[in-house]
Amino acid sequence: MSGTDGFQAYDGDGEEDDDRRRYDAPDGTGGADAPVPTPPPPPSARIPLPRASVEDTGLPLPAPAPLPGPAPLRLEHPVLKSLLGAWALAACSAEETAAVEEHLGDCGACADEARRLREAVGLLQRPESLDLDPGLRTRVLEGCLDRRPPHIPVPAWAASYDAETARLDALLQDFGDAEWHAPVRLRWYRGEGSQSRRTTVAGVIAHLVAVDGLVAVALGLDDPLGTDDPDKRDTRTPGERTEAYWDAARFPRTRSVRGPWREQTHALVRTVSFTGGGPGTLPVSYGPFDLPLRDAMLDRAFECWVHAEDIADAVDYPYAPPAPRHLHAMIDLAARLLPQALAARRRAGLGAPAGRRLVAAGAPGRSLRLEIEGEGGGQWLIPLDSPAAVGSAAHEVAHVALDDVEFCRLAAGHVPPEEAAAGQLGDREAIRDVLFAAASLSRM
Repeated sequence: MSGTDGFQAYDGDGEEDDDRRRYDAPDGTGGADAPVPTPPPPPSARIPLPRASVEDTGLPLPAPAPLPGPAPLRLEHPVLKSLLGAWALAACSAEETAAVEEHLGDCGACADEARRLREAVGLLQRPESLDLDPGLRTRVLEGCLDRRPPHIPVPAWAASYDAETARLDALLQDFGDAEWHAPVRLRWYRGEGSQSRRTTVAGVIAHLVAVDGLVAVALGLDDPLGTDDPDKRDTRTPGERTEAYWDAARFPRTRSVRGPWREQTHALVRTVSFTGGGPGTLPVSYGPFDLPLRDAMLDRAFECWVHAEDIADAVDYPYAPPAPRHLHAMIDLAARLLPQALAARRRAGLGAPAGRRLVAAGAPGRSLRLEIEGEGGGQWLIPLDSPAAVGSAAHEVAHVALDDVEFCRLAAGHVPPEEAAAGQLGDREAIRDVLFAAASLSRM
């Protein structure tokens, strides 16, 4: 075959000649025999060059082959079973966890036990706080006082004092030194403005000891301030007694004051209970004025609650108001004291003058309706012109309404009269006088 390839087919029987091949002549004519060219020798083996480094090429080296991991743990069944509790609490090592979980796929009994343990752990890890409600102690104490009668019946007019001192004692029970020295500011109202005195939690309890001592003296018990002449009337005001008691201590009062206070409160309740409530009209001297014993005990209950709130605020602890029946009794006492407070303000030139027409003792006169809302509330008609007059709906000239706790805080001097949230109707001057008179009931 001839063609552009320049080859011709072999002749003969088609077998390839081992010695010679036919090639075309250089001029294109074939037929001349030519020697068979020697094939080129095979390429010699090349020596591999060193592999380029990362610095030479900029390419990362291939990752080394991973090392074989540790062999899985092979534990006996008793050991695996003993690890179920730690596994449920996620306290096993990685190897133990893998061994336990592999075993759980093969052992139904252990799988059931593991499920129960995990459910138990879920119950222990509740999302909400497990701290007790801060108000729980107060509610339990109130429930006990409501349901369990004391061994010695306490007169109804002393029950408020018994309950409030017990609540305050429960608040103080767990106080550490830091709480006893927490700063407290006592507040009251005098004239046309607020007054205050800085002390500590221990100082507040010392204040209660000093003023409760007025009741103790009236009942024939020891005066915590001491006295040179037991028969001599103590003309000091509650504030003056407190200052004297504070000054008598060489060092600031500490938690040790709780003991004398508790003993005194128990002695007061025990004494009035043993008398059967008979001496309820016994006068208790407050210095410039007297109160019958039944009212003095209510007054001390009211102040105990007010200062317990002061203490609770100082240590950032919740404190609930008194039970409704005790709160009502305290409000009733304040309402009965308002006519004298109005008269005292008029004598001091602070209140509006009395009505043009004089009112005889026991006769009806101009009145203000005091409406106290809430569970401890009620309605009272306050005579405006004379403490001896009688409140009368027919002579009503004004109406004021307040929340029960708000009114008590006004009477404690903790709410300025101008800021008291009161609904008002009628004679504005009479309403202002009554609100300021309520604030003037407060004292240190």
